[in-house]
Amino acid sequence: MTETDAPRQANMFAAVKRGARIAFMGTALFLAACSSIVPKGPAPTTPTGPAQPTGPEVVQGLPTDTARHRVALLVPMTGTNAGVGQSIANATTLALLDTKTDRVRITTYDTALGAAAAVNKALADGNRLILGPLLAEDARVIGPIAARANVPVVSFSNDASIAGGGVYVLGYNTAQSIDRVVDFAKDKGLTRFGALVPRGTYGERAGNALLRAVQQAGGTVVSMQSFDRSPASITAAVKKLQASSSYDALLIADSGRVALQVAPIVRKNGGATARLLGTELWNTDTSLAASPVLRGAWFASVSDTLYRQLATKYRARYGAAPFRLSSLGYDSVLLTVRIAQDWKPGSPFPAARLRDAGGFSGIDGAFRFNRQGIAERALEVNEVGAGASTVVDPAPRGFGE
Repeated sequence: MTETDAPRQANMFAAVKRGARIAFMGTALFLAACSSIVPKGPAPTTPTGPAQPTGPEVVQGLPTDTARHRVALLVPMTGTNAGVGQSIANATTLALLDTKTDRVRITTYDTALGAAAAVNKALADGNRLILGPLLAEDARVIGPIAARANVPVVSFSNDASIAGGGVYVLGYNTAQSIDRVVDFAKDKGLTRFGALVPRGTYGERAGNALLRAVQQAGGTVVSMQSFDRSPASITAAVKKLQASSSYDALLIADSGRVALQVAPIVRKNGGATARLLGTELWNTDTSLAASPVLRGAWFASVSDTLYRQLATKYRARYGAAPFRLSSLGYDSVLLTVRIAQDWKPGSPFPAARLRDAGGFSGIDGAFRFNRQGIAERALEVNEVGAGASTVVDPAPRGFGE
């Protein structure tokens, strides 16, 4: 999945903090029933024994009934990312079962066999909404084809550049994570920010997001250094950071695994007392809490509270742990089922409903699509502790009007 940043929504959390009235779409009632880099290979911690079938609601081929809404799920079911695609598909089945809906039928199409072939088949089968794809490059192929048929696409990618023209981006957004943790740090009195960013597109966009976030918060970026993830390059970047200026907060804009390598070097080279900051990529790395040098670090992400319930149910049904991205599949179904209450079968999907300002509620908390078609999310701030991370600033429960 391509990592990018989104246009900054500076007033999102400020509006929530002002205590404005929260408007929900009502999908939270369904929940009672129940890294952003795409990981490769098989799903994590897979117990022995065959996985159970995905259930009758997710089918292959042309649906036979016309009373239900036809919705296509476009994910990789073979190839390198098959584990992620199957995890998302299984989660959509759980969402259908949990909501007890009889109005939506989801048909899966394998994007690994060709994105264009998958979307053309989905459209030929009469689907009026597309959930997926997972990869930004597939969305760039699928989006224009679907737009010509007036069929919206709710992609699981987090690449903001694919949004628009009928494509909505549901994936987790790094820029929003950086905004959130910077605002929290500034509220705690930290004003001088440094940054270590990996070379490449992701690092450039994370760096730009930090510059915007710090400027909006009223702080100062005193130094930003890039590295290529090799030990020598990391050490050189940290020493340049030390030589250029002092900082009281340092963003390590990379995965938790890389942060574990970077943090000890930072502590020994000018950053002994600096507050370390991370992105949503840290959320899936449970090893962070085992590192003494990362104790007290802050990072912003979606809440895991409801996801843990989903993961438990998923393991019970399928005999394996889900990928973290499976929640996107679950939440996309909650969104679909909610809108389907006022959607006549066989008619075009009411895409305007996706842009409801009050937003939606799901496994990953409150979210809404902005005018660009990018999901804005209510994020929490976590602090790395001894053995576990704890929430130090809960996610807002919704969006103020």
